[in-house]
Amino acid sequence: MNIEELIRPDLLTLQAYSSARDEFKGEASVFLDANENPYNNGVNRYPDPLQLKLKTRIADIKKTKVNQIFLGNGSDECIDLLFRLLCQPGIDTAAAISPSYGMYGVSAKINQVELKQISLQADFSLDVNQLLEGAIGCKLLFLCSPNNPTGQSFPKNQLIDLVRKFNGIVVIDEAYIDFSEEESMITELTNFPNLVVTQTFSKAYGMAGIRLGMLFASAEIISWINKIKPPYNINQLTQDFALEKLSDLTKVNSEIASIKVERERIKDHLKEIELIEVIYPSDSNFILIKIKDANKTYNYLISKGIVVRDRSNQHLCLNTLRLTVGTPEENRKLVEVLREL
Repeated sequence: MNIEELIRPDLLTLQAYSSARDEFKGEASVFLDANENPYNNGVNRYPDPLQLKLKTRIADIKKTKVNQIFLGNGSDECIDLLFRLLCQPGIDTAAAISPSYGMYGVSAKINQVELKQISLQADFSLDVNQLLEGAIGCKLLFLCSPNNPTGQSFPKNQLIDLVRKFNGIVVIDEAYIDFSEEESMITELTNFPNLVVTQTFSKAYGMAGIRLGMLFASAEIISWINKIKPPYNINQLTQDFALEKLSDLTKVNSEIASIKVERERIKDHLKEIELIEVIYPSDSNFILIKIKDANKTYNYLISKGIVVRDRSNQHLCLNTLRLTVGTPEENRKLVEVLREL
């Protein structure tokens, strides 16, 4: 596949903005090139525009290469930049499974790109042939696995089949992959030049507040994204905090294990509650349930100080609630209140 044939034609001759930190790569003691305040306070200098120290650590953890990584201001920036890079406003189209993460549709609308919503099966499983047929002519295809809000992973052989057959860029959104037994698609990057994988620091790593997303792809795709990104999209405080957190993953791994245990414990308790009609399989840090009256249940939980997510307005999700796995104490309270109702 020739990736340049997928890039917006008007971007092929783009001269990317060159910052002072891009142009100078050596060591120095006096920096008079970037019009910064010279008085040191820890953040008076511009951050590394390519976040090389942080990417080096991520590459080590994810078993990939530095030039296969892009870091965004949350995964939402990664999604938005893919639309900007590949889709001509008002001309090109993209596709996504439905139900799924809502920002695909929002970013498509902002970028004036028609997004085809292709339905999952009634049990939220994936029909690859149906998806490929619905996405004919699209440049971009988004697939969240484990999926949000349904919670389930799609088998890796299905995803590989999809990437192999789709004549465009396939984006596998792995925001919840750390809670799944399925292997990440990052291992397939060298096999498929049209594969993009996104992950996040917001879920398993417990850093939603720093807004840091990861995009993995071929060095060619990463190079193109770097050309169109804002020069300093990841601030110094975010880079420093993430590096510190990644210096020791013991706590992160412990929290992931605890969340997975709690997820199964909650499901066992929910099975005993007659109000709940379906508990859907989950490889995520949340559980989707179908309940007799989602609105009534949601409001009752609110009255008891518990906030969950009513997903009834999404395709195939009538009368469903999405329950994030909390601490053991929070989960006990949730189950107790549902039993009361």
